[in-house]
Amino acid sequence: MNCSRWHHAARAAIALFAILLCCTMGVAHAKQAAQAKYVILLIGDGMGMAQRNAAELYLAAQKGDTTPGIVKLNMSQLPVQGATTTYSIDSLITDSAAAGTAMACGVKTTNRGLGVDGKNVPVTSIAEMARDKGMKVGIVSTVSLDHATPGAFYAHQPSRKNYYEIGLELAASRMDYFAGGGFLDPAGKKSKLEGEKRNVLDAIRAGGFRYVNDATEFRALKPGKERVVFVNPRLQDEQAMSYAMDAAPGDVTLAEMTRKGLELLDNPKGFFLMVEGGKVDWACHANDAVSSITDVLAFDAAVAEAMQFQRKHPADTLVIVTGDHETGGMSIGFAGTKYDSYHTRLKHQKISYVAFDQKFAAFRKANPQGKFEDVLPMVKENFGLSVLSDAELAALPKEGDAAGMVLKPHEVAELRAAFERSMQGGEAKNQSEQDYLLYGEYEPFTVTITHLLNQKSGISWTTYSHTGVPVLTSAGGVGAERFGGFYDNTDIFARMAETMGLKVGVKPAAKADAGGAVTGPVMGQHGGQSVSLPVGQPAQAVAAN
Repeated sequence: MNCSRWHHAARAAIALFAILLCCTMGVAHAKQAAQAKYVILLIGDGMGMAQRNAAELYLAAQKGDTTPGIVKLNMSQLPVQGATTTYSIDSLITDSAAAGTAMACGVKTTNRGLGVDGKNVPVTSIAEMARDKGMKVGIVSTVSLDHATPGAFYAHQPSRKNYYEIGLELAASRMDYFAGGGFLDPAGKKSKLEGEKRNVLDAIRAGGFRYVNDATEFRALKPGKERVVFVNPRLQDEQAMSYAMDAAPGDVTLAEMTRKGLELLDNPKGFFLMVEGGKVDWACHANDAVSSITDVLAFDAAVAEAMQFQRKHPADTLVIVTGDHETGGMSIGFAGTKYDSYHTRLKHQKISYVAFDQKFAAFRKANPQGKFEDVLPMVKENFGLSVLSDAELAALPKEGDAAGMVLKPHEVAELRAAFERSMQGGEAKNQSEQDYLLYGEYEPFTVTITHLLNQKSGISWTTYSHTGVPVLTSAGGVGAERFGGFYDNTDIFARMAETMGLKVGVKPAAKADAGGAVTGPVMGQHGGQSVSLPVGQPAQAVAAN
C-alpha cells in the first residue's frame, strides 16, 4: 500500500469512527434524556425481602412444589432490582410517615412527621409537583386514605395522627383520583382545632370531587374531567379494607382500584399514581404470616396491572415497586424446624387474625367460663392445628402433613396459657412486660395460634414493630436503570423527579398571616435543594405537635 492509499484508508477509518461515536453519543443522550410520561409507584407497606420470598414459597407450595425459586412474583420479574435504606432522622427504625415522606418529598423527617422536614416545615411532594406540571395524580391504598403512606403524598402535618386535618388536605388537594379505605376522624372529634368543624366528606364534595361509596357505581366510572374519591363500601378494621383472605365475593380489590386508576388518569399530559398495599404491614405487626402473604399476593396483582400498562406504553411508562420498611422481623427459618421448611402447612389457615378475633370475642361473650377444650374445634377449623389424645397420637402416622399439624405437649401448654390470659380480658396497655414479649398488643390466644402455625411452617418473627433492615426496590420501563444499586429512600423521590423531568427550584420561605394561613411558598430540602409548596397551606401544617 502506497502512502496516498494509506492516508485515504486512515481518513475513511477515522470518519467511520466519528460517525459511530456520534451515533453512540446520540443514543446515550437520548437514553439519558428519556422522560416518563406515566409513573406508577407501588409501595408494599411493611414489605421486606422475607415477605416477598414467603409469598413466592407459599405460591409454590399451593402448586405442590416446594423447590426454592420455582415461582416468582410479578415484582420480582421487573428487570432492575435495588436495595433501599429506610431510617428516619431520629431513629434507625422508621415509621410509615417518615418513610412515606422520604419517598414522596425527598427529605428525612422525624417519626410521625408527614410531608414536613425535621423542623415541621412543609415540603412539596412528587405528587404535588406532577399536579402543578399539569399531570393527573392518583392515590390508592387498602388502608384509610388519611393514613401515613397515602397522606405523605398530599398532606403536611407535624403528626400523622392529625387525621381530620389530613382529610381536609385531601379535600383541598386538587388531585384527581383517590381510592381505598375511609377516614378515621371525618367529624374532627379528635382534632385540636377550635370552632365549628366541617365534615371531611362534605369538604371533599365541596372540593370538586365525586364521592363514591358503591362498588357498582365505582366500576361504572369513565374517563373524563371528573375528580373521584372512592371509599370501599365494605371495611374491616380502622376504616381499612378487608384482608385479602377475608374478602367477600364482589369486593373491589386493590388490583381493580389500580386498573380503574390507570383508566381514569390516562391523558396526553401523563400522570403519577401511587398504590399502597397497606395491610401487609398490619398483618406483620400481628405476626400473621398467611394474612401478610395473601395481601402481598393481592398487592402483586396490582403490580401486574401496572406492568400490563407499561407493556402497552413501553416508551413512556416507569413502574417502581418498593417497601417503606420491613415489619415484624419476619424470617424464613425457625429453630424448631432447623434447616427444614413446611410452607404447605400454611394452607390450613382460612381467615385472618382479625376475623378470628371476632369469632373468639363472640365465644368469650357467650361463654365467660368457657374451657380451653371448648375452643379447640374452632382452632382446627380455621388454622388446622389439632390437639389429640394419647390414643389418637398413637394411631397417627409419624410423618406427613397431618402429623405436622398436631400440637406437641409444650405447644399445647403454651396455647392453654394464652387462652387463659385472653379469657381474663383487660387492655393491652395494662399488660406486663412478659405479656408484651409473648403477645404484643394483640389477643393472646389468637397471636399464639399464628405463632404456632408459623413456627410449624418454618417462619419466625423478632418483633411486633418495624425493623431497620433495607428493603428491595424493583423497577421497569423508562428510567428504570436509575433504580438499581444500593441507595436511600429519599433517592426514590430524586430519581422519579429526574425521570419525570421535574425541576427542583429555590423559592423564599413563606410566612403565616394573622389567621394562620400560609400566604407564600414554603421551603423544604430535597437533597440539599429547596422546593416550594403551593400557597394556601392550612395553618396546622406548620404548627408544633
